[in-house]
Amino acid sequence: MEPSQLVYAHLVDVAELIRTRQVSPCEVTRAILDRIEAVDPKLHAFALVTPELAMEQAGQAEAEIMSGRYRGPLHGVPIGLKDLCYTKGIRTSGGMAIHAEYVPEEDGTVTARLATAGAVTMGKLQMTEGAYSEHHPSVTAPRNPWGSAHWAGASSSGSGVATAAGLCYGAIGSDTGGSIRFPSLMNNLTGLKPTWGRVSRHGAFILSESLDHLGPMTRCAADAAAMLQAIAGEDDNDPTTLLAPVPDYLGKVQAAGVFGARGLRIGIDRRFNTTGVEDKVTELTDAAAEVLRSIGAILVDIDFPDSTAVLESWVEFCGYETALVHAETYPARRDEYGPALTGLIEIGRGVSPQRIAEIAVERDKFKGRLARVFRQVDLVLVPGLFLAGPSLERLALSDPKELTTLLKYTAPFDMSGSPTITLPCGFSDHGIPVAFQLVGPHLSEDVLLCAGHAFQQATDWHTKHPPV
Repeated sequence: MEPSQLVYAHLVDVAELIRTRQVSPCEVTRAILDRIEAVDPKLHAFALVTPELAMEQAGQAEAEIMSGRYRGPLHGVPIGLKDLCYTKGIRTSGGMAIHAEYVPEEDGTVTARLATAGAVTMGKLQMTEGAYSEHHPSVTAPRNPWGSAHWAGASSSGSGVATAAGLCYGAIGSDTGGSIRFPSLMNNLTGLKPTWGRVSRHGAFILSESLDHLGPMTRCAADAAAMLQAIAGEDDNDPTTLLAPVPDYLGKVQAAGVFGARGLRIGIDRRFNTTGVEDKVTELTDAAAEVLRSIGAILVDIDFPDSTAVLESWVEFCGYETALVHAETYPARRDEYGPALTGLIEIGRGVSPQRIAEIAVERDKFKGRLARVFRQVDLVLVPGLFLAGPSLERLALSDPKELTTLLKYTAPFDMSGSPTITLPCGFSDHGIPVAFQLVGPHLSEDVLLCAGHAFQQATDWHTKHPPV
């Protein structure tokens, strides 16, 4: 396989080439390092590249595989870590100037689990400051490889750009209000936001304790299944992790194949999905629903529960929890913070305890109403974003009202802790990717992945690559 083909291959396909010894982990890793060297100076996806560590891990994987010890589908495969995942002895900043020189003394749980699976770490991927909406002024923001004038997504911007541009086969992202889903949809990726508590957050910089999710960003649903398999599960170091067994996600996806959506009842609230939404987004989302119908899904009209209260209170609630996270450094080191994160913390510092109690009540009500929807249907289909391929000029993420509008189809599912999968479904008139989401009840990641895989067997949107 030519290097140009190899760097854009799906993770599971590269894994099979490695397992059958058609390529070696060292060959694959060297190809990705060469690609990073050639392309990333234009894209700025990496906060830090770790070539020595990558080649060391690749060499170890190669030796193990040659001796008959194969760990599974991540063994010897290059991946990237969002720069909030702690890496022992390697700088981890979380996109923050206040932590620019922080070097953890241990790996975070996700980092350690990927290492146990045999993955090769290419480096730390750039992100917005503190995992909020904008990059710190000292950081060069990653550029969307589909068009540099367009948003790359936030906050897992580097994870989206690197995976799309062939700089790794998958990456870890985090999602508090949409930060796995936005960079996935803007970069033509498949993003899996797990159920809150499905993946440990131990050893990761936090934005909001009760909203943060860690999950995979990949080129297809099968790749996401392989990565989730490695990182999911309970962790005594994070007592918020769920005490539930981890299914064989990849096995289920491969067994279901093209039939993974057959018989699934997929709920659609057409009013909720179209109000304030660009016609192009509606056109492509409707077309995706018809594809699902054509492969055996049953489309069901539903009334999506009113999410206004949880959406409009997301900034206040996130800000309150962010202020707690940063209490030791803000306002003591306020001058080292960028304007967007400063603004969020200030909002949080101004929220009263009574208001937080009111938000918590509304949040619980929304979670309960949404859970009742899943008595009628297996999954719910919603857009990923109301805009098709927004430009950087169009967005004003430091404005809380603008941000709330942007979060309509993402933040409510962080407030509820629901799992979602983001799936490419076409392109804007400017050639920028567009995606939709499937949302499931808690711990339905296997169903989401099977449905996503089936959709991708019937479409080829996810196979398109940016003109880099």
